[in-house]
Order: sequence, then structure tokens, then C-alpha cells
Amino acid sequence: MLTSLRYLAGTAGPSGFGSRTTAEEATAGDLGHITAIITGATSGIGAETARVLAKRGARVVVPARSLKAAEEARARLLADCPGADVVVLPLDLSSLASVRRFVARFLELGLPLNLLVNNAGKYADRFALSEDGVEMTFATNYLGHFLLTRLLLEKMAETARETGVQGRIVNVSSTIHSWFSGDDAVAYLDRVTRRKMYVPIPSLRFTLAYCDPFTCFRLKLPYDPTRAYALSKLANVLHTRALAEKLEEMKANVTANCVHPGIVRTRLIRDRDGLITNTVFFLASKLLKTIPQAAATTCYVAAHPAVAGVSGKYFADCNEAAPSRLAASSEEAARLWTFSDAITAEKVQKMGGVHAATAFRLQVQSSNADRAMAIA
Repeated sequence: MLTSLRYLAGTAGPSGFGSRTTAEEATAGDLGHITAIITGATSGIGAETARVLAKRGARVVVPARSLKAAEEARARLLADCPGADVVVLPLDLSSLASVRRFVARFLELGLPLNLLVNNAGKYADRFALSEDGVEMTFATNYLGHFLLTRLLLEKMAETARETGVQGRIVNVSSTIHSWFSGDDAVAYLDRVTRRKMYVPIPSLRFTLAYCDPFTCFRLKLPYDPTRAYALSKLANVLHTRALAEKLEEMKANVTANCVHPGIVRTRLIRDRDGLITNTVFFLASKLLKTIPQAAATTCYVAAHPAVAGVSGKYFADCNEAAPSRLAASSEEAARLWTFSDAITAEKVQKMGGVHAATAFRLQVQSSNADRAMAIA
């Protein structure tokens, strides 16, 4: 209750910032020494993040599936920040091959890399598979970013060594990560991908599980886009935790943190305009953040001096916050990393889903306490 009241009032937390802080207010200092890659920077929170960082002097790399959209974003940035250094490169995060091509092109430019903001998000309201055979929301929101980050880690560590400037990785998640419930995330992905699920017979434990045909019935599994989105955002938080540990093992001067931007009406939601959606947003208008407010936590974690040396944390409203109990599990984070490594390996054959990865098991606890009214 206290947290909700603080949010509504915009009361500042320990950082000195709160829910009503804007991205410009949360970003301090000259960033002329910074090169940043920001996914999803053609609109919404990503575009505002890019604008604020460019305004502070950072060189901004804008990856985009549509080069036309990226060039338009570049033009807007230059109009708002004359003289800004903006680089545009093609990238489709749902394609592992496209991620590899993007990284190769970026490395060919010979630029340093101080900051990686994994911001792009997709909400697929209909079932679809990526070209790699993975459910589309998970592929775009998490798996593409996992591979992108993995392939750029050495460049970020090298830049930090050569410049003495600590690198930062920011994963944009959502409080909706706590909505996912079930007992095995990867088994769920496999069931969705192949449009089936197994349910134990009543004499067994009342838990969804992988089991053999002798003990289970086969049933259709309807695609739930919100659950798929929640799973991808849970993966973002777990990725952050495992990544922070990997960076520490590498002794890299690079941090990794995760952020919840807040409830905001971006294109992700506007694509689903309708009577019910519009009515809910009208009634809840006092709860919504503006785009500049929604980008504040990303910019704070990406560039504020107060976050130097902080790694493996989850932030909301420009302050450290607590993720769900599952998302805070180092064990599950390590399992997700192993799973992700396996299905992004270059020589792994394409599969009709992620059946081969069922060793990764998430013991997921149901949590409905923090449900919001929009997808952040």
C-alpha cells in the first residue's frame, strides 16, 4: 500500500527520484565519451532514451528491423540534437542469424561500446514462430537480446579496460514478469510451440509437467499472449541476474541491471486499441506515466553516477526494487543461461520448438499481487 501511495504521489525514493521523474531529470553529466546501442529506439521508451542520451552527447547506435523507421528516428534525433552522432544498422531480434549479422557489422565499424540497452519489446497477440522455431514473443523480447548481449560482452569488457569507463548493460523488463505461473517455463514453451500440453491424470500431483504418454493425457493448449509476454519478461530479469554473475567471473568492469519502466501507453498497447482498452486507459489515466517518465528508470540506470558499481539489481521508479521470488533465484537464472546458450549455439540444428532443452526447469510460483492494467 505504501509503495502504491508513493507511486501515485510521485514521492522520491532513496535515489532522490520517483515515479514522476523524467528521463532528462534522471540523467546526469556529459556523456560525450559514451557509445550506446539501444534496441527499440525507433519509438516509445527506446526513442526517448536515445534522445536523452544523445542530448547528453552520447553516440547512439539505432538497430531496427525497418531501416526506413530507423532513418526516420535518426532524422528526429538530429532535429532535436543537432550534431548528434547517430548510427543506423539493420537488426531483427526474432532472428538469431540477423543478430549475428548485426554484431558483425557493428564490430567492423571499430567503435567502442560502453552501454547496451536491451529495450525492444513485442506483444504477439496471435501465435507465431520465429524462423528458428521459437515462440515469437520469447524469441524477440528475450532470446535475441540474450544472443546480442553474449556476442557483445567481449567488446564491452575490452572498451572498459581501454578507457577505464565502466560499461553498463540495461535490460528492460516489466512488473508483469510476476504474472507467469506454471511449473516449467521451457516445457510450457515447447507445448505452446507445438500446440500441445500434457496434463497428469488425477491420481498424480496436481501440477503441469512433462510426462510420458502412459501417465498423461494429451490436450490442446490455447495460446495465451499475456502469459507468453510475462514469460519473456521473467526471462529478462533472470538473464540480468546470471549476466551479473558472469561479468563478475570475467572480472569485466561492466555491470548489468534490469528495469521496470512503469505503466505507460506505448505503441505496444496502442496496437490493441479498442473500446475496452480505451475505456480502461481513460479510467486509469492517473496511473499512467508519460513517455519521458517511463524512460527515466532506464536512463537513470544507464547513465547516473549513483548506479556505478551496482550490478544484478532490479529497478523501478529510479530506485532499487524487489522482483518476484522466482526472478530473484540465482539457481533458475543459471538454468536459463544454460538453456539459452544451448538454443542459440550456431551449430544447433533447427527444432520445431525447444523440446531438446527440457532440462531447464523453472519451479514457478503463482503471483497475482502486482497485476497492472497495461503491458509496459
